Amino acid sequence: MMKKQVDIETEKKAIQEPSLAQDIIQLLLKIVIIILAVILVFTFMYGMARINDVSMKPAIKDGDLVMYYRLDKRFVSGDIAVFKKDGRTTTGRVVAVAGDTVDITKDGLMINGATQISQDIYFDTTQFQNGVDFPITVGEGQIFVLGDNRPEASDSRIYGCINIKDVKGKAIAVIRTRGL
Repeated sequence: MMKKQVDIETEKKAIQEPSLAQDIIQLLLKIVIIILAVILVFTFMYGMARINDVSMKPAIKDGDLVMYYRLDKRFVSGDIAVFKKDGRTTTGRVVAVAGDTVDITKDGLMINGATQISQDIYFDTTQFQNGVDFPITVGEGQIFVLGDNRPEASDSRIYGCINIKDVKGKAIAVIRTRGL
């Protein structure tokens, strides 16, 4: 009976709870792993960009943060692309993809000969004097983007089609930082 009691006490000592120092080390290790996971996700899958122009107003206002998905570069009309142009990150609504012909006439925006009517756009689509010549055909690996704030937008009417390699990703969320 004495031996049995000694065995139980030995087992209790072996199963002792970890010390406070061990708990702190385990907690710090978990925090480091979580931070590394977040950094990896935001380095390779998602990104954040602060937009400092009015091209997409009211959808994206000056100063808003845009979260974008990096891995999907297949765009369709209506997607919002986040791209880098002239050293700054900006956004634009995709209106045409590879193979589409874009023309801007007195009737407005025409894609492949069909007049485009968008309920979210409050201004007429016009050409810029110092912009590209229309009609223009979107090449393979390119997209044509327009800002929602058509009179003040800096978009494909000025610098032509955007190469997919210059596109950072597809906008998935807008975080308002001002003017709430």
